[in-house]
Amino acid sequence: MATEAEPRTPRAGRAAIGRPHLRVDRWWLGPAVTAAGLLAFVVYSTWRAFANADYYAAPYVSPFYSPCLAENCVDMQNGPNVALFGDWWGLSPALLFLALPLGFRLTCYYYRKAYYRSFWASPPACAVAEPHRSYSGETRFPLILNNSHRYFFYAASVIAVILTYDTLLTFRDSDYEWGHMGLGTLLFLLNIVLVWAYTLSCHSCRHIMGGRLKSFSRNPVRYRLWTWVSRLNSRHMALAWASLLSLAASDLYVYLLATDVFSDPRLF
Repeated sequence: MATEAEPRTPRAGRAAIGRPHLRVDRWWLGPAVTAAGLLAFVVYSTWRAFANADYYAAPYVSPFYSPCLAENCVDMQNGPNVALFGDWWGLSPALLFLALPLGFRLTCYYYRKAYYRSFWASPPACAVAEPHRSYSGETRFPLILNNSHRYFFYAASVIAVILTYDTLLTFRDSDYEWGHMGLGTLLFLLNIVLVWAYTLSCHSCRHIMGGRLKSFSRNPVRYRLWTWVSRLNSRHMALAWASLLSLAASDLYVYLLATDVFSDPRLF
């Protein structure tokens, strides 16, 4: 005769497993590659941001230095610079606005996962215990600042509009005559497409398009926008890396032109 099963007593804490994990694959490879890639970009972008030189080669302006609104900007004749901030700003003009797209990426849901795992080991991988004794989530400083992601999305969208204008100006030649297309023009076109794709694939953008709607049928335009952004959102990780590489490549291209390593090949 069957007897009623005795209720299980819940155990406090983790399972009593002596080893830190039971995985036999190279689980550390992913976090290591991510950390190396992010660290390489941080080192490169920091060097370029503080260099305060070689960021303009007509008609190209580095995306790290745009908009260039300080009086100490290099002379961009008929270029995208306005001395809005006057002469009180003595540091590199890149430091004025670079914090906006940087804040957008730091608070991005994908990048949060990336640097949590790769730099903080929180957790380093699935089924691998993290070394931290306590967990406070994003309720304390500085991680509580990640809740401002939507506001950085607005700021990053403005920067993307400015970079779009910069890309339009690459259709001029070094004498600022329209009708030019160089290799740099194609690179800047690719960069701005990837920047917009990454920006619009953001989770905050997806929520803005379709969040808080009780009926999609009554909002067909927002539903279509939400559907389109959702498709981009599924590729958010790939777009995050692709746009990061394109930004660095665009800046490096301008640097090489400004230092006379080579001339911009003209396509027409």
